[in-house]
Amino acid sequence: MAIRIKNSHEIHLMRQSGHLVQRILNELGAAVEAGVSSKDLDLTARKMLKSAGATSPFLGYKGGHKTPFPGAICTSTNQAVVHGVPTNIPLKNGDIIALDVGALYQGWIGDTAGTFAVGEISSGAQRLLRVTREALFLGIEQAKVGNHVGDISHAIQHHIETHGYSVVRDLVGHGVGRTLHEDPSVPNFGQRGKGDKLKAGMTIAIEPMVNAGSDEVSLLKDGWTCVAADGSLSAHFEHTVAILSDGPEILTTAD
Repeated sequence: MAIRIKNSHEIHLMRQSGHLVQRILNELGAAVEAGVSSKDLDLTARKMLKSAGATSPFLGYKGGHKTPFPGAICTSTNQAVVHGVPTNIPLKNGDIIALDVGALYQGWIGDTAGTFAVGEISSGAQRLLRVTREALFLGIEQAKVGNHVGDISHAIQHHIETHGYSVVRDLVGHGVGRTLHEDPSVPNFGQRGKGDKLKAGMTIAIEPMVNAGSDEVSLLKDGWTCVAADGSLSAHFEHTVAILSDGPEILTTAD
């Protein structure tokens, strides 16, 4: 199981890491525009992490892959679901880009993500982003002591599928704390009352990954970028959440 925060000092450190990644995400989101490349955004993130005395848990991460991840952040454009490798390709008006930011700060990890519009995007893309973000917060509402992981999963799945979209099943949320990926897994699909029971002090990353078409995904030749197999648009939103006795606390806020 995931490391559980044991005292006010540990939750304070988790909040600090969470605030940092959300500040970086907000800064990157504000910089998203046509002509900017994902490598430009990655460079900004590296500078902000270094200035804060933090490092990226993504940079050099292998996690069972053949090659280590080359970026400080993940940059997933249009049909890319997650783990997009930063490139020099400039963004275009009408694109959407999911930015996933992590930080290791004073021994604790914050992990957050959001999907941003590049200029004017289609009404369909706007709807996909809105529904995916709504699903994230519906899942967070279920992150309560005594509930189960399945309660989070079901809330996300129900909202997404009600709107005609698909939750990606090959990739899931996760526990997070001292390391990037801990137990329990937090799928975006499931049944109420099933899965691990949620206990006070657990910290988890809840992250709906939603395709406009099929839930099937494939891997690009770079060995990392995961894309919707049918080429449909994909959106990704994520918060790190602490499960506390008085309810869930979103740790990845800009403060």
